[in-house]
Amino acid sequence: MPVQYEGVRPEHVAVRTHAGVFDVSHMGEIETSGPEGEAFLQSILSNDVTGIADRGAQYSVLCAEDGGVLDDLFTYRLDGGRFLTVTNASNHEADLAWFTEHAAGFDVTLTDARDGWAMLAVQGPEARAAVARLAGGELPRRMRTADLRVAGLDCLVCGTGYTGEDGVEILCPPEGAPAIWDALLGEGVVPVGLGARDTLRLEACFHLYGNDLSADRNPLEAGLGWCCKLDTGFVGAEALRTAERVDALVPFAFTGPGIPRQGNPVSTSAGAGVVTSGSLSPCLGQGVGMAYVPVAAADPGTAIEVDVRGRRRPAEVREKPLYPPKSEE
Repeated sequence: MPVQYEGVRPEHVAVRTHAGVFDVSHMGEIETSGPEGEAFLQSILSNDVTGIADRGAQYSVLCAEDGGVLDDLFTYRLDGGRFLTVTNASNHEADLAWFTEHAAGFDVTLTDARDGWAMLAVQGPEARAAVARLAGGELPRRMRTADLRVAGLDCLVCGTGYTGEDGVEILCPPEGAPAIWDALLGEGVVPVGLGARDTLRLEACFHLYGNDLSADRNPLEAGLGWCCKLDTGFVGAEALRTAERVDALVPFAFTGPGIPRQGNPVSTSAGAGVVTSGSLSPCLGQGVGMAYVPVAAADPGTAIEVDVRGRRRPAEVREKPLYPPKSEE
């Protein structure tokens, strides 16, 4: 997937107002099967895997023993006791090794399924309608999955996404992806690159591993305590029980000119912080980002300053999301 096709701003706006398609086939997949598949995943994923509905989806994080975040993941419960976990591309090999190491003692089979799937994310207020015109059945609701034929090809369709807008993610055999892509473009869906994918997820305040999440930060600091069910005993749970939440990840917006970037120092009345993600918001027309700041400076409305190449830019902490999807306006 290129950084852009027509341009970051028009592609971003197309997703917010109509529908766009992203080729996210670089993502990885791990299939877990066997009698103890659920119990195994419960032991390493932070969320309550037993709560995944039939043909459901669930977000979780993968933690080290000290509670640091190794990756954030989506796991789908498929038919026949199988689970499919989607990994971030840069972490796939490490995640697979972590799964394999911790599978010892469980009656499970792990399969590196990355080469078996291509993935197209179709997002925007008109995305589901466009896919529905190509699908041989009803699309799944949000956080559900369905096996459907799309543009005449067998696919796994998931009610998930990374933009804050409605839509689906289509997993299909790699050789079928070009035909589905072309069919979507024939329905008026706009091709979207990595640049707009980043600005869209930032407006929605979705985390990006390597920026907002890392092994040096725990999920409580990152605002992901909601997907950490400590009573399940997953790897890292005990460390999180006693973890001190010194910093918090917050969204912010500049109140004047400037564009924040990852690594910019942040000044607050409670101490120093750092920008983890930053960009110009195409929809808000101002610099926005996310930053780790002291907990005492994390309330919405708190004034902060961001050092952008030696110039201190005024900003304030905001509520999530920075820009609400059209369906919530």
